[in-house]
Amino acid sequence: MASDFWVFGYGSLMWKPGFEFLERRPARLFGAHRALCVYSHVHRGTPDKPGLVLGLDRGGACRGVAFRVASKKRDATIDYLRGREQVTGIYRETERPVDLLDGPGERVRALCYLVDRGHAQYAGRLEHEALLQHVRQGHGRSGAGRDYVLATVKELEALGIRDETLEWLAARL
Repeated sequence: MASDFWVFGYGSLMWKPGFEFLERRPARLFGAHRALCVYSHVHRGTPDKPGLVLGLDRGGACRGVAFRVASKKRDATIDYLRGREQVTGIYRETERPVDLLDGPGERVRALCYLVDRGHAQYAGRLEHEALLQHVRQGHGRSGAGRDYVLATVKELEALGIRDETLEWLAARL
């Protein structure tokens, strides 16, 4: 019998997962950090006016949320996530160890979407003003970049997570 599995959320998955889950727990992924490093051509922008979305970029650590999904929902959840996260193939789907932060040091393997630095939509590390410009101009299938950043900051604050760059942007939006 297949067992339940975990999904790690660090951006919009935290506040809008879009799939059924059994539990939601604060978690930390080592070896990658949250960054506005993906030019969005679909969800928060267009090819002519790209917005920005978050990616898990290599190095550091990232606090977010781990969702436990029932084994019987595995295929449907992965299909949903691929349709949402892999529209342009910017992310590498992988499983990584994630530490659950609300218990006695439990570690689980979670499905994660890491940014592909070789992809044309990889923005790298942009200056704050460039981030602000792309977030302000970005509007796509899932809405405005402004709303994406503000909702993410609100969720991070609720979880007690500080992100100086996102907070800087939110103050100017």
